[in-house]
Amino acid sequence: MTVLEFFSTILQRNNYVSVSQARCKHNLINLIRTMPKLQTHAAALKKQRLKIKEKSAKYVPGTVNLQVLGSGAYGAPRSLYMFTDQSRYLFNCGEGTQRLAHEHKMKLAKLEHIFFTYGSWNNIGGLPGMSLTIQDVGIPEITLHGPQGIDDIFRAAKRFIVLNHLKINTSNYKEVDHFEDNVMRVNYVPLDIGEETSRSRRSEAVSLDRASAKQRQEAASSSGCSSGTEGDTTDDDIDYYAYEREPQPEVEAEQNGGAEAVEKKKKKKKKRSSSVDCEPKRRRLDAAVVVGTCAMSYVCRLHDRPGALLLERCVERGVPPGPLLGRLKAGHDVTLDNGTVVRSDDVTSPNEAGAVFIVVECPDERFLDALDKEQQFATHQADASCPEDVAFLVVHFSPPFIIKHPRYQSWMSRFHATTNHLIINESNQCKGSIAVHRIQTKLNLLDKRVFPLLPLDGVVVAPSDVTGDVTSTSSEEYLSAVTSLGSSSVTSSETSVTSSTVTGSSDGSQGAVIESKTFTTVHLRPTKHVDTGDKLMLDRAEYLKEALAEPDIEQVLLELDRQRGRVESGVDHQEYPSVVFLGTGSCIPNKARNTSGILVNISADRCMLLDCGEGTLGQLVRFHGAGRMRHVLRSLRAVYVSHLHADHHIGLIGLLNAWRSAHAQEEEDAQKLFLVAPRQIMSWLDHYDAHFERVMDGVQLVPNSDLLYNDFTLSPAVKSRLFGDLEMASIKTALVKHCPNAFGVAIEHQSGWKITYSGDTMFSTNLVEIGQNSTVLIHEATMGDDLAEEARRKMHSTTSEAIEAGRQMAAAHTILTHFSQRYATLPRIDANFTDAARSVGIAFDNMSVRLTDLPKLPLFYPALKLIFSEHMEEMNLRVFRREMKQLRAKDRVERDRLSS
Repeated sequence: MTVLEFFSTILQRNNYVSVSQARCKHNLINLIRTMPKLQTHAAALKKQRLKIKEKSAKYVPGTVNLQVLGSGAYGAPRSLYMFTDQSRYLFNCGEGTQRLAHEHKMKLAKLEHIFFTYGSWNNIGGLPGMSLTIQDVGIPEITLHGPQGIDDIFRAAKRFIVLNHLKINTSNYKEVDHFEDNVMRVNYVPLDIGEETSRSRRSEAVSLDRASAKQRQEAASSSGCSSGTEGDTTDDDIDYYAYEREPQPEVEAEQNGGAEAVEKKKKKKKKRSSSVDCEPKRRRLDAAVVVGTCAMSYVCRLHDRPGALLLERCVERGVPPGPLLGRLKAGHDVTLDNGTVVRSDDVTSPNEAGAVFIVVECPDERFLDALDKEQQFATHQADASCPEDVAFLVVHFSPPFIIKHPRYQSWMSRFHATTNHLIINESNQCKGSIAVHRIQTKLNLLDKRVFPLLPLDGVVVAPSDVTGDVTSTSSEEYLSAVTSLGSSSVTSSETSVTSSTVTGSSDGSQGAVIESKTFTTVHLRPTKHVDTGDKLMLDRAEYLKEALAEPDIEQVLLELDRQRGRVESGVDHQEYPSVVFLGTGSCIPNKARNTSGILVNISADRCMLLDCGEGTLGQLVRFHGAGRMRHVLRSLRAVYVSHLHADHHIGLIGLLNAWRSAHAQEEEDAQKLFLVAPRQIMSWLDHYDAHFERVMDGVQLVPNSDLLYNDFTLSPAVKSRLFGDLEMASIKTALVKHCPNAFGVAIEHQSGWKITYSGDTMFSTNLVEIGQNSTVLIHEATMGDDLAEEARRKMHSTTSEAIEAGRQMAAAHTILTHFSQRYATLPRIDANFTDAARSVGIAFDNMSVRLTDLPKLPLFYPALKLIFSEHMEEMNLRVFRREMKQLRAKDRVERDRLSS
């Protein structure tokens, strides 16, 4: 369909023109082409927003709520969102926070303060990605509150978390003991485990730094690192995003036939870098090494809200309209012209006292003494000097085994009976996302094996879609349940808390221990109450109704069944290998597509990951269910990282933590995890391991450069262990055209099947070389063909280029992935795409593919276009607008040429 035909169809569908009027469409198109473009005046809007902010800062907000964004369930982030009429705050920012915020439309444009309780990945894992997102929405600065050294994560990640337009401020609790604005006062309550422990932790970090440097030297020596590769040093001073700001000499040289010059440049770089491959520099250790020796709690009190001005009383006392009313409302007494003094208290309602809430985390037993002795908590417990000081809410980020501890329970019992306790930790089950189930339910119509329905751990199912009684969970039952992860008495697919409101001290009723679910809301003003109603509810019947509402969909599905039956007839289905797509989007996660991650199941007891973007662990939990995760993690033998852009590896630390937990009971000679990645990743991982928490025990680095197809330098011993663990006959990498140290990989199994993975790249002849005769090529297709120039500029592939790579390497099948978030649900499928893609499939999150499923993937196109027809129309409209913009630009250039 041409652009004109498409636009004409849109007009006819919306009754804007009749068929008889269609001949006028060319005039309409010309009108649109010459129509002046609307200017957004971004600078003026920003100035206006700052003006509004300054004005609103003078007033105490009338609405203040706390809302659980991430419940802390296994695989889910832990974060508490606070919003008022004017501002936004966040308490902790676990990995995956920004994805839930995007799905649930929790706007980040007013977020300026994040409060952290402890420097663990559970609390800070979402901060790098969140920072990039809030930078993109135009927030100029953000302030981090919490233990010293939290901001050190940005120094460690400075090469792949580039914040040129976001200023990071930190509030040092040793210099100032509180934070205050027009909304509330927040007192910092540090739980410090002592100077002696701090010195011990500092000494341990120094030892870890030295040990990791020694291990890198030994590993580099044994694997022959002296050969070096382009910029392939352990310390990382590389700008991974320079190509987006500067012309790319390699791209230009190749386009101009200068391939030889490019090779000379590579060799020159290689020679220069090889001298430092095995000599990592010693990093400076600072206060960040003690980040694990302090936990921060917060005592928060809303400012009192001034009483309302009672105009009737003002009239009774003869107060004339005008500025005197404003002075009375502000709390000042005034004198009238006749000498009468009007007191503000006589003409205003009583001030509304601000609620008190406390946020606390006791990470482990070492902090119990400090928690027990801290007097700031006593001020707001049962023995408070006045009712207004009694805490309405205590938010517990403490882990389940600590909440179970007798000393912690004793500390909780000191609070008033009306105090509510909100638990945000692994004892909860709510993962926070319904969108993933919505799209999976629709895709399940196409093939129940390729798109299996996801486990319902922690999902509340609509009454129309569940059988059996819905039961409630009392506070006492829940408090005992928080001590065992996955307990059946916590909300599951068949149970939920039915009470919609738990009322606290505002009316004298009893407080409660409250299970956290996304959208659990604590209202602090204008009234105080806790809303535990189920706002996230799975309704598969409704999703199927949406999918089947399209005309002709039933006939298309019947035809799909017929074709699928023909493909499957007589096929001996082997369960392994299978490929599970965990993240198929680029750059940032959205509700439909997470960032890059692919699980390759090699056999029943061994698997490997290809890339590990933010939220990969959560995706694994969603797909397999919490009950199977220990087996999955114990089967994991290797993680491959293609390059060091954040969306391909920032989820690695969360995964390593989970992997260590799954192997916690094993002996010293336990199974190792191979990390096949650019050597520079160790700059980030070593820093985190030494300064925050141990994550590298049992992990062995295999540099991607040691596996280069044209310069293989991996030692025989390491090769034997790696290939043996993965049952591989061959593992080859190749440098591809993206950022520095970007690699593609081809893995060939002992039984003969072969998978090639591109990572991020433009069309690459190196990738074609290593991928010859692949069983399946998994290739990025970030941009549609209409964005070829943008793809070239950002060094990505278009759909046609990805398909061409598969054709040139004679791959039996190609699966496209890593779609731009502009294709949130479905990439653009046009006639050219389908004509060229008879052996090409489109990847979706939570898609599981065996080798025998590959021929079925191209059969899904007709049904996909109908199920996601609204999205397809929206994409076509965007293309139309983009083409109109380009035509206007050409017209402008032509007019300028003629006028000159």
